Amino acid sequence: MYAILDIETTGGQFNEEGITEIAIYKFDGHEVVDQFISLVNPEIPIQPFVVKLTGINNAMLQSAPKFFEVAKRIIEMTNDCVIVAHNASFDYRILRTEFRRLGYDFEARTLCTVELSKKLLPEQPSHSLGKLVRALGIPMADRHRASGDALATVKLFKILLEKDLEKEIVKDFIKLEIEKGIAPKLLDIVARLPAKTGIYYIHNEKGNLIYIGKSRNIKKRVNQHFTGTSTKCKKIQSEVFTVTYDETGSELIALLKESEEIKINKPIHNRAQRKSIYQLALYAEKDKNGYLNLKLQKADVRKKEITSFTSLQEGKNALFRITSHYNLCQKLTGLYHTKTNCFQYSIKECDGACIGEVSPEEYNARVLSFIEKNSFENQNMVLIDKGRTISERSAVLIENGIYKGYAFYDLNYQINNIEILRNIIIPMQNNRDTKNIIQGHIRKNKTLKTLKF
Repeated sequence: MYAILDIETTGGQFNEEGITEIAIYKFDGHEVVDQFISLVNPEIPIQPFVVKLTGINNAMLQSAPKFFEVAKRIIEMTNDCVIVAHNASFDYRILRTEFRRLGYDFEARTLCTVELSKKLLPEQPSHSLGKLVRALGIPMADRHRASGDALATVKLFKILLEKDLEKEIVKDFIKLEIEKGIAPKLLDIVARLPAKTGIYYIHNEKGNLIYIGKSRNIKKRVNQHFTGTSTKCKKIQSEVFTVTYDETGSELIALLKESEEIKINKPIHNRAQRKSIYQLALYAEKDKNGYLNLKLQKADVRKKEITSFTSLQEGKNALFRITSHYNLCQKLTGLYHTKTNCFQYSIKECDGACIGEVSPEEYNARVLSFIEKNSFENQNMVLIDKGRTISERSAVLIENGIYKGYAFYDLNYQINNIEILRNIIIPMQNNRDTKNIIQGHIRKNKTLKTLKF
């Protein structure tokens, strides 16, 4: 659990400042589960430049609670949490100073989103909160007020958690759980998981990742691991300490994240998925009559493939769908072997390319239409899908035929500027696996929206 906070102060000499406003959002890594926002009477005057910056003046604070009156609520909100703030050393120092005045030694672990953004967003020219939220397209209200800044930090922290592909932030949090000896039973672990689409990460007692998976129902899938009787399931059951997860909303992003993070983290029980083997590929070859034939053949790196498949059955099923959708001939796609016309022609579902009744130009146009839609070569496009909440959408970016990564964005801040999208993209590897995941998902998913630019 994280306590994401922001504090406004009176200004003044070091360690003599007083708190004028505090906002704390309790964040479980996915959503805000509790919040506390309050003005605070610092019992000392506010510096004029601070009044101008925040809009908080001495008159507003006369009837506000003093720090000792909100101290208990602050402890409740931050207990057993990692404190997260933009420039955490400042907020943590102010809190410790105020508690020290009450004779209480306040201690907590901290994470600084300035330091995290420098590590995970090194391309950004500025790491100030105002400039970061503008660059990342994060909607923001009440700048320089505790609630507005803390809520912007929550949204920034969400992006940083996504960018942290090696899960260093989460691993550090799990170490905190281990130190406290929290080792929940399997039923308790499952109870805390959502029945939603996303990625789940199974960790052992050292905090190491031992398995990464994706599912349209995380709770159900992890429960299957915990009740399964296979050798792998039994190993997971004996080694698991905790399970963390990332909701994605989009199944495409879940597939892409799973593929990427298995390759990066190499969990011990994901051996089979570290590298996918695509044995067969689809090629386009012109026959002696000038017709473009789609052919399912053994993958050959020397030839230009359209897409590839892990098995013969997967390839045949896809080719049957393609043939039907684009009104292609089963004989010319190698699905029906005959010396005369194909069977589909007999039942009037093929217009006769197999016996020359359709010109090569007309037939080839349909083949090229399929190739254009399923080949990313030199294409620039964004695949828009649902997000993690009703007010969010996801975006997968492909530039010059290369998969760049994915992002989530608020519906209140439409992606109409490619530069904003580039800033919030979680960069990912472009490889054969990602190409096939995206192509396969486009083939099967008719709800995916494609924007070309």
